[in-house]
Amino acid sequence: MGDPMTEYAARLQQQEREIRSLSAEIESLKNPQNLSPSPRLGELQEENARLKYRLNVLKRSLQEDKTHCSKAMININQRLQEIFGGAIRSSCPELDNPPLAVTPNQQAKFGDYQCNSAMAMAQMLKAKGMKVNPREIAEKIIQNLPDNELVQKTEIAGPGFINIHLKRSFVSRLLSNLLVNGVQPPPLASRKKVVVDFSSPNIAKEMHVGHLRSTIIGDSMCRLFEFLGYDVLRLNHVGDWGTQFGMLIAHLQDKFPNYLTVSPPISDLQAFYKESKKRFDEDEDFKKRAYQCVVRLQSKEPEFIKGWNLICDVSRREFQRVYDCLDVKIIERGESYYQDLMTRVVKEFEEKGLVELDEGRKIVFAPGQSIPLTVVKSDGGYTYDTSDLAALHQRLFEEKADVVIYVTDSGQGTHFQLVFAAAQRIGWYNPQVTRVEHAGFGVVLGEDKKKFKTRSGDTVRLMDLLEEGLKRSMDKLKEKERDKVLTPEELTRAQRAVAFGCVKYADLSHNRINDYVFSFDKMLDDRGNTAAYLLYAFTRIRSIARLANIDEATLKKAAETTEILLDHDKEWKLGKCILRFPEILQKILDDLLLHTLCDYLYELATTFTEFYDSCYCVEKDRKTGEVVKINMWRMLLCEATAAIMAKGFDILGINPVERM
Repeated sequence: MGDPMTEYAARLQQQEREIRSLSAEIESLKNPQNLSPSPRLGELQEENARLKYRLNVLKRSLQEDKTHCSKAMININQRLQEIFGGAIRSSCPELDNPPLAVTPNQQAKFGDYQCNSAMAMAQMLKAKGMKVNPREIAEKIIQNLPDNELVQKTEIAGPGFINIHLKRSFVSRLLSNLLVNGVQPPPLASRKKVVVDFSSPNIAKEMHVGHLRSTIIGDSMCRLFEFLGYDVLRLNHVGDWGTQFGMLIAHLQDKFPNYLTVSPPISDLQAFYKESKKRFDEDEDFKKRAYQCVVRLQSKEPEFIKGWNLICDVSRREFQRVYDCLDVKIIERGESYYQDLMTRVVKEFEEKGLVELDEGRKIVFAPGQSIPLTVVKSDGGYTYDTSDLAALHQRLFEEKADVVIYVTDSGQGTHFQLVFAAAQRIGWYNPQVTRVEHAGFGVVLGEDKKKFKTRSGDTVRLMDLLEEGLKRSMDKLKEKERDKVLTPEELTRAQRAVAFGCVKYADLSHNRINDYVFSFDKMLDDRGNTAAYLLYAFTRIRSIARLANIDEATLKKAAETTEILLDHDKEWKLGKCILRFPEILQKILDDLLLHTLCDYLYELATTFTEFYDSCYCVEKDRKTGEVVKINMWRMLLCEATAAIMAKGFDILGINPVERM
């Protein structure tokens, strides 16, 4: 016996060759020149019908083999679009690029999905001078549908909607595939290189609540791309270069004159920064020395590089505390990394005649933009514009990125628009081929709907915020008396899961483009669309098998041998909801809006509750409480729900716990 996967692959290749051959024969039979008056005309027409039938059988077999052969989850919407796309083109060959619209049906009584293309096609035909009723177009689309493994039946409704009913056997098979193989991403056409620039705090300054959104959103985007199989580079473009380092090094020399041999005990870098800034603003001699320090740092004199490194290291340790809490992995590559490249980038713009002089500055205008980029200041120094152009150049040409995403606040939108336009003008990338995008986000507001500040009006330190979250989550767990049933280790794990999960979910569950109100009370509420609700729901689902004394091995065996029945309306609704996961991920891949995943997980949890309330998974004796019957296919639906929720949490950067 050979390897089943190899045998499947060989069968698929043979079938695809036969399909191509049969398709060519059909095309030949359609050609009137090949059908000159002949006694064989009837014979040829019969042969044509047989070939068409055989072709459809082979296509269906090919689709089914692909479904069986693949361990990956299938995007049902995408598969329906392939099937309906072909039927739409066949039904109206006179239309170039006819519209293709297949969406999940909002009302179960009208089917599972809906194709809404007929109305738009009728409008396009009308523009060409052809008046056709949309319902007639819908009829033709249905007539041109190939045999397939998905669709049980179709119905035309209203002005020309096509309601699509899925085959229950197909959905059941996909659920079994999910349970046997785990949550596997849909196959990738090609493994692209993705660079995500996020977090990006400034050295010598505390990370504050403004960095929270970039860090959480950027990390979740990386997790999504990584799960889908992309090659992801997570970059932290820290502010580690510039004039502020002159005053910091000058202050370091005064306060810790032996810093080259003894590591200075700087415990509060924020206070150190404020002290040096005060001297810089008030003391002219100090200011002059600070500027000299900048020049000597940029000349890379060893003792100044050592002072700069000491300051950067203190900041890095503070940043890492935040990243450890939030379970964020990121590679630091600050502005200093691009210093040498900036000179080359400016020279390239000059050589291509794109640089203009403006009162001593060197500026670049991008097409269609009224504001220029300043690539060299009047004193000869470089700017943020220069470093961002250099960073983009390095990512495109050295990293060979296919996708570059910048996760910063929306206020920087215009700046990135200029940088991207300038990069396109000089010919660094074609937006039709390479995706370069600014994923902007709104600001964090306090409960008074104003910018989130401390009572004294200072910016909120991120570490203080996370420590407050830990305290509040422990209070919440004790209020629910979880400290009486969990071990100390379990309680600590639950505390961290709730605290950091709630902070992340509160951010990600809002459309990132909008501002959002930061409220611990709302975050920790275990009702509604919150992490607290979802984490408790997940723990409950995971406990069902445990309380019925069903071990993992039994569930694994059942996944391979038990057919998942979907006869009850709530079973059917839950099964379809579980399988929409790949569609959700594809949508986020397109628009980078992660709240869609949060909305989906909440929908999945509430759909599961409906199912669990209506369908007995475990039946117990009412008097003794003993288990008398286990409906294993329903236990498998519980497992499939938990598997999808766990993967969804993983993409959001949330760590659920088995016991809470």
